[in-house]
Amino acid sequence: QVDAVRVYVNSSSENLQYPVLFVVRQQKGVLSWQVPLIFRGLYQRTYNYQEVSRTLCPSEPTPETRPSDQIIFVDVASMAPFNIAYELLVTRLENFQLETNKAFNFTASPSQPQYFLYKFPQDVDSVIINVVSDAAYPCSVVSVQDIVCPVYDLDHNVEFNGVYQSMTKQAAITVQRKDFPGEQFFVVFVIKPEDYACGGSVPSSIHGNVNRTWNLQRTKNLQVTIVPSIKKSVYVQAMFFSFLSFLSFYLGSVVVAFVHYIRVQRKASAGRLSPEHGSGMMTSSHPISASTPEGSSYGAIDESSSSGGRQLSSPERRPPAGSDTDSSVEEESDFDTMPEIESDKNIIRTKVFLYLSDLSRKDRRIVSKKYKIYFWNIITIAVFYALPVIQLVITYQTVVNVTGNQDICYYNFLCAHPLGVLSAFNNVLSNMGHMMLGFLFLLIVLRRDILHRRAMEMKDIYTLDYGIPKHFGLFYAMGIALMMEGVLSACYHVCPNYSNFQFDTSFMYMIAGLCMLKLYQTRHPDINASAYSAYASFAVVISLAVLGVVFGKNDVWFWVIFSMIHVLASLALSTQIYYMGRFKIDGPDSDLGIFRRAVMVLYTDCIQQCSRPMYMDRMVLLIVGNLVNWSFAIFGLLYRPRDFASYILGIFICNLLLYLAFYIIMKLRSSEKLLPIPLFCIVATAVVWAAALYFFFQTLSSWEETPAESREKNRPCILLGFFDDHDVWHFLSAAALFFSFLVLLTLDDDLDTVRRDKIPVF
Repeated sequence: QVDAVRVYVNSSSENLQYPVLFVVRQQKGVLSWQVPLIFRGLYQRTYNYQEVSRTLCPSEPTPETRPSDQIIFVDVASMAPFNIAYELLVTRLENFQLETNKAFNFTASPSQPQYFLYKFPQDVDSVIINVVSDAAYPCSVVSVQDIVCPVYDLDHNVEFNGVYQSMTKQAAITVQRKDFPGEQFFVVFVIKPEDYACGGSVPSSIHGNVNRTWNLQRTKNLQVTIVPSIKKSVYVQAMFFSFLSFLSFYLGSVVVAFVHYIRVQRKASAGRLSPEHGSGMMTSSHPISASTPEGSSYGAIDESSSSGGRQLSSPERRPPAGSDTDSSVEEESDFDTMPEIESDKNIIRTKVFLYLSDLSRKDRRIVSKKYKIYFWNIITIAVFYALPVIQLVITYQTVVNVTGNQDICYYNFLCAHPLGVLSAFNNVLSNMGHMMLGFLFLLIVLRRDILHRRAMEMKDIYTLDYGIPKHFGLFYAMGIALMMEGVLSACYHVCPNYSNFQFDTSFMYMIAGLCMLKLYQTRHPDINASAYSAYASFAVVISLAVLGVVFGKNDVWFWVIFSMIHVLASLALSTQIYYMGRFKIDGPDSDLGIFRRAVMVLYTDCIQQCSRPMYMDRMVLLIVGNLVNWSFAIFGLLYRPRDFASYILGIFICNLLLYLAFYIIMKLRSSEKLLPIPLFCIVATAVVWAAALYFFFQTLSSWEETPAESREKNRPCILLGFFDDHDVWHFLSAAALFFSFLVLLTLDDDLDTVRRDKIPVF
């Protein structure tokens, strides 16, 4: 048992010019202070206390010697030319050493800090110090310091040594035995003279003697409990659980591929289907025009309406089937080699009823090469984006480890398990799913790509004029984006804070954008955006996100500009989608001709045909989409959310969900089918996303608040004693994104035996 002594002094003197000086000399150190004790705050405020209580650095008997009495010298002095009365009381602390799993209650104030000793039990390598209080204020600091005298236990020096956190109602610090060679440490509790550091009110700037405050009552009742942390075996179990959970997706994919292979072989043996089909998920289907409801917008025109499309899609006008290779000689000018009257894209794309054959007329080799640029560009972007991010978060973690300031990073400290230099290894490990499932998706896409190439080599007719054109570049880019989301999310959780939250969302923007582009490319393969335009748009979005982090807190001008950009971008994109990219404000050379053209287009398409737009389905989608985006713009302008990155991500996700819902509704309306696999993926996506969002909204920390206020939201682990709610969100969101990608990959497998001049465009 370690003996500790506490010295209490009190003086009635308020003369700051002649304070009473107390010096305590011990065997291994000297401790001194003055009365009145002065603390300084903002705007030169001073807080003076006439009662001071300090715990002296304890002396522990060595194994070679027996316990002996401690000799302590207390020197009291003052330069005052008059007598000053003081009171001195020395007491022995009965409960100086904290015990494992046993709560201890005490009281502290700015002039009467407390600290206690804790020794590691023999079988414990790591402990968690839990500190709670019923009152949020006064603001306090919890510090863990090595057994060194003097102990830094005042507001102005508590940050000089060890690890520390600010605290309102709750704090938690994980301490490992390896960090303390003596296998023991001090737990120090300091009450701050002001509350602004914990999110409390900031004192106003007042000059004069009013800035002096005497004996402000700032007493706080605290309870500390030290509990053993998890053992090394739990780390191993958690890593195996993470790996095996996502390995099961690989096994499931192998089983599905094997079952599909057996079914294809049986159909091939029956002579009904080629053994190697390009889609890799072939099912018989019938042309949708046979069952299109009367009055429907699709399949309602006669055969002559798409004769041009069938004429171009005849085998004799196609390039050799086996020539699916990249070539450096093909240029964009080769894309539009059409017959005479049909060579004008304006004639084709402005038809009331469009079919896939109208928008898949370009040489498939060049189009495939165009979409492969998405894949190579995103790899380049990922490397150049990720390397500085990794370097930055390593610097963050180093600063935390060196300074001991745990207010820099917003962890869930009740479930933050360190490993090596990482303070919260569990938050990093839980991002494994994004990387493993992203790689699995790349393998699935690669399999389909290989099967399609084999079918092309065999000159399978189904790969020429039937089904959705197979371009896999965007799918490869989506797989890389999913893997990079795991990498950057792990980087963010190395030290989560306001400054680097954009790392966690940047590739989420790209994932949402690539999904929308892929959905649009499905039935508009010839007119989809190029990789350069798409990634340039993403760069603009990420730039706006960075500006929002810097200026989006309180600057109204930023939100006005951003809302205007948002609304104008929505209108411009809607115009391009409605006119299939053929809208141009061109006219005579004079500027008046351009405005005259704009007025004519507005009158013809928006006023004259207001009751019945030329493209009704597209118009309905775009009206709803613009209403959603304008609502976001108005919401941002009025409320100015501080989490700007999540605000932009919400815009992307809502637009993606709206477009996907429209696509599926139009698909069913056109009497197309949902095969079992895409139907299962849709249901799985909905269920897993619902479960994931439940855990996402279980807020465990928030960098929108001060570190002390954020710790009030901390919760214990819920899975294996290792993972918290946010880790479960990582697991489920990775699975949900994977199923979402599979929906886009398999959604139109029912059209593999349908002629392209029978597949409507919407």
